[in-house]
Amino acid sequence: MVDLFGGPEHLGKAIEFLRHHFDVIQARSQLLLTLSTLALTITGFSGPKIAQTNLFARYSMTIGIVFVLVAIIVLLLGGLRIRWTTQFLGGEPEQTLIRIIRYRNHKTRLYFLELALLVIGLTAYVASVVTYLLYAS
Repeated sequence: MVDLFGGPEHLGKAIEFLRHHFDVIQARSQLLLTLSTLALTITGFSGPKIAQTNLFARYSMTIGIVFVLVAIIVLLLGGLRIRWTTQFLGGEPEQTLIRIIRYRNHKTRLYFLELALLVIGLTAYVASVVTYLLYAS
């Protein structure tokens, strides 16, 4: 990557390129946080009524909310944690870029974990809503 941007004297260009990757991860993480917040807010309004439908609706809502909450916790403690690219500076330019890329890859893996937890949670939550719509009188 150092060679791609013109050698070690152009480390700043390579870091700027990688910094954009962090912007993408941050924006997508914000979207996950928004979706999670919406799920929790809706549950506050309609959750008790849906939970009264039957045992399946109650358990699927519970499982859904637990997974959404775990996704939020992982998101807040991991994905949205700030570490500045300047904290990686030091040593050879190649080693600096390797540290930044490893951190970016770590944040990307965290994002996919958060996304998977949220999808499981929302799926279970939607199952409880569908049950409510089908069986509520």
